[in-house]
Amino acid sequence: MLKDIVSNQKLQKEQLLTLSYIGRAKEPFAKKWLDSNLIKVILGPRRAGKSVFSLMLLKDRPFMYFNFDDEVLSSAGGIATNELMKELHAAYGQVKTVLFDEIQNLAGWELFVNRLHREGYNLVLTGSNAHLLSKELATHLTGRHMPIEILPFDFSEFLRAKKFQISEEYSALPQQRGELLNLMENYLVNGGFPEVAVNNVDPKDYLEVLFDALVFKDVVKRHRVKFSTQVANLGGHLINNFANLYTIRKILEILNLKSASTIEKYIKYLEEAYLIFSLLRYSPKSIQRIKSPRKVYAVDNGFITAKAIQHSPDKGKLMENLVFTELVKRGVKPNRDLFYYKTRNDREIDFVVKNGIDVTELIQVCYESINSDVEQRETKALFEAGGELRVKKLTVLTWDEKRAVEKDGVTIHFKPLWEWLLEETKTA
Repeated sequence: MLKDIVSNQKLQKEQLLTLSYIGRAKEPFAKKWLDSNLIKVILGPRRAGKSVFSLMLLKDRPFMYFNFDDEVLSSAGGIATNELMKELHAAYGQVKTVLFDEIQNLAGWELFVNRLHREGYNLVLTGSNAHLLSKELATHLTGRHMPIEILPFDFSEFLRAKKFQISEEYSALPQQRGELLNLMENYLVNGGFPEVAVNNVDPKDYLEVLFDALVFKDVVKRHRVKFSTQVANLGGHLINNFANLYTIRKILEILNLKSASTIEKYIKYLEEAYLIFSLLRYSPKSIQRIKSPRKVYAVDNGFITAKAIQHSPDKGKLMENLVFTELVKRGVKPNRDLFYYKTRNDREIDFVVKNGIDVTELIQVCYESINSDVEQRETKALFEAGGELRVKKLTVLTWDEKRAVEKDGVTIHFKPLWEWLLEETKTA
């Protein structure tokens, strides 16, 4: 049976390598580490393009391939790793580079990977669980692995998928600017999962099924959760309250659950499966960070459109969710380099961005046309927070408005969201 699986997967791999794909922003970083003796670990949600990214990374060299997410394996009830290596070498010959897809599905995978690493194999692993990045990797592969996170398309990748080229001159013309904003609206609402962006599948149907499948496969099944309905209800509740504050106590009341520790555990499972992120309040005092309400964000705006019950799209909140995920895609780590903030007068700042011990930027997100009331509210909060945190770089991200507001020698820059999304990718 194993021989047949290896043979079938080899054929699939060869077919996949003949197709054309959208280049990803993380490619240069990953290629830099490809020939190192570190284990390359490609992490991210299912269907975000990890397998394709890994195949493209290795396409110019001989490599063995095995996917542990094969449905035939689950019915076989386990796999002998020595037998697997024998069949792989029988199919591929003397090849020492291996791509293992969805490695977390192999029981005791870390011991197997460690052994191959000691034997001199060049290993690329993919996994759909952030837990791989924390406990298992840290415990068993300390200092011997390089994590590379692949999330759904960023806006630049999305535009490439839509075959839309942008330049400064191009975006200044009314027609092209309108086309760009139309694509921006599409991205804002439907998100950046490759299947949606490239193949134009119905985003709501596809992403609703995908979300439910991830909850079942990567939460209920992986963690053997008895009360699957509770997890599904919690996931749905958090997605419905994206970009809002939540507390465990409030969730207990709303969902009529009995145990705070169970809710904490379920939220952790949803985060590990790359479905949601929780963001802490910024404070120099750790007790205030821990005790304050958290904000919840979805990994992709498409999940919100598919799962949240909305009477009309809340574009301001969708923009905020999009900015959060973009910062994460740029490598800004939530709850280490990224927080929300409340001023002494209880004015909220959407994002505090840190670099080491320094707070480097404060970001507000605002969809509405900038009328005087909105401008006063946003600028007052930013000037106040900038003074408290001693930050000079203050930004308001708008839908399509660009200007600056100055007060007492401090400037707030209003920028269109599309421009902010694209300017950083140019300099990355």
